[in-house]
Amino acid sequence: MKITVIDGQGGKIGKAIIEKIREKNINSEITAVGTNSLATSQMLKAGADNAATGENPVVVSCRKADVIMGPIGIMVADSMLGEITPKMAEAVGQSDARKILIPVNRCFEVAGVKEMSLTQYIEEAVRLLTTKIS
Repeated sequence: MKITVIDGQGGKIGKAIIEKIREKNINSEITAVGTNSLATSQMLKAGADNAATGENPVVVSCRKADVIMGPIGIMVADSMLGEITPKMAEAVGQSDARKILIPVNRCFEVAGVKEMSLTQYIEEAVRLLTTKIS
């Protein structure tokens, strides 16, 4: 299974997702795509198989992914302090890959989502991933 993890800022969420996938020994090829080099570096350190930075790598990796994971902002143009370009958000949204997103309630909120810690959201995201592959 090809998993693309997309993150920006400092890469904290993407790093935690990759660490949890590796901890659960999920058989997958993980491609980390950061909107900046710091985020990419953090996700690579967490155990990603491949890594790249920027808009075009997001577009290309979304075409090849079976699953896309990251904060919910990766689907919203100009989110994450402007790091998500309209082309990135479009690539994620139009991808045929299953999207498993972490609801980060900084700029917007998702109705019906219960309040949990970031760690709990990541646990739930990886649990969803394991149910989709079994």
